[in-house]
Amino acid sequence: MGRALAASLLIVFCTAQAPVALAQSQLPMMGDGAEMTTSAERQLGDRIIRELYRDPDYIDDAVLQEYVQDLFQALVQAARERGELSPELQERFAWQILLGRDRTVNAFALPGGYFGVHLGLIGVVSTRDELASVLAHELSHVTQRHIARLMAQQGRQTPLMLGAMILGALAAAKNPAAAQAMMVGGQALAVQNQLNFSRDMEREADRVGFGLMQPAGFAPQGFVGMFDKLQQANRINDNGSWPYLRSHPLTTQRIADMHSRVPQGAAAPAPATLQHLMMAARARVLMRPGVDTWRQWVAEPQDAGFAARPLAQRVPAWYAATLAAVQLGDMAAARQCLRGLQADVRGDAAAARQARLLGAELELAAGDAPAALTYLQDSVVAGAEKKAGAPMGRPEMLLRTQALLRTGAAADMAGLLQTWVTSHPGDATAWQLLAQVWQQQKQPLRAVRAEAEAQVARYDYAAAVDRFKAGQDLARRGGVAADHIEASIIDTRLRAVQSLLKEQAAER
Repeated sequence: MGRALAASLLIVFCTAQAPVALAQSQLPMMGDGAEMTTSAERQLGDRIIRELYRDPDYIDDAVLQEYVQDLFQALVQAARERGELSPELQERFAWQILLGRDRTVNAFALPGGYFGVHLGLIGVVSTRDELASVLAHELSHVTQRHIARLMAQQGRQTPLMLGAMILGALAAAKNPAAAQAMMVGGQALAVQNQLNFSRDMEREADRVGFGLMQPAGFAPQGFVGMFDKLQQANRINDNGSWPYLRSHPLTTQRIADMHSRVPQGAAAPAPATLQHLMMAARARVLMRPGVDTWRQWVAEPQDAGFAARPLAQRVPAWYAATLAAVQLGDMAAARQCLRGLQADVRGDAAAARQARLLGAELELAAGDAPAALTYLQDSVVAGAEKKAGAPMGRPEMLLRTQALLRTGAAADMAGLLQTWVTSHPGDATAWQLLAQVWQQQKQPLRAVRAEAEAQVARYDYAAAVDRFKAGQDLARRGGVAADHIEASIIDTRLRAVQSLLKEQAAER
């Protein structure tokens, strides 16, 4: 992701600054003019997303992923209840967030209900409401079918050609020669012009997104705060670190409209939660700002007067210091900072859970799996409460599996992981851990199938076919041949994925 993702946004779905014909025309009613079917749009999104999964900046951080996805799902639920999201669209699209390590402040929508969020955005927003406002805006681009409506303006371009142009934009950020192989002369400019979001569409996404905030449990002032933040950055920053400003240029009308939508006398939004401050700190550390910056963060709690700082300043500083020390391999400093963090978040359930997860992460990095499991014992309860009956949250599940694998006692996680991937088949990380669990339990055939399913989840059908075939070969040999049910499942899945591979090859 990184610069590649920023490039994809600028080429694919950026706001038109020049007065193009689409910006001057009246938008069709919601859903009208969308000549591109939902299936075709999802297919295009899948084509793009499988390339993003291979980008070295893509990150599946269970803690941040859960935090952002929870905010996003609340907005999706509000859109459904308000009639902005049709049942067909909800069923056919992915509604999935991908995180990128890029330090730039950016977020974007892609065809098929995929959304990208840079860690730079998470690290800079002051509250969960500001982050939710960005997600609501991007979500509204998709629910209003802006992508399909813009593609319909260029009838000569097929979806697959559009996909090639988007992938060309991705390649351009890292390898201009590769970009030239994908983008054909002036066609790239034509596609870019056709896929620029008009200012009418931006205003519509503002309006619809603003309407989702309160029903989803967020303060609508988050829109105003984010707009003010963007406008301030626009005045003082021109170094390219805020690509969201280029892709979503603010106008005085848009800013005034957001301010006017907040009712007079509305209560001030709640201050940032400790959990949000911790997540913003986590994003800043995982952006890999450099060893010197990490060292500065580790040393910060030792500054004179640190103890007198407000809690809202100490907690993210403790969190950043702990995680930065882990990145530096200084486990003694990490444990010391973690103790300070735990003392400060005592009494805040959500923040205390994040501290426990960080403690488990620390001990796993230090090679002490039993200590990691100790941190996770309490988090299992917190996760169950948070997930309304689920045995634990995804971060706890993944961390606990990793710890138990190291102790050789991961058998109990097999059933939980199987249940999870049944309802979340696109979770490649969970599939990979399940494969390791089965391998440890001397179930090689099941392990190979889980490895194959992990490749399917990343749309790497060629690799998946190889693993399924390896499973067939394994089943034909002695020892595991008696597992006829698993062998039958592998045969069925192989045929299905081979079909998908042929479709993928035909696209190329």
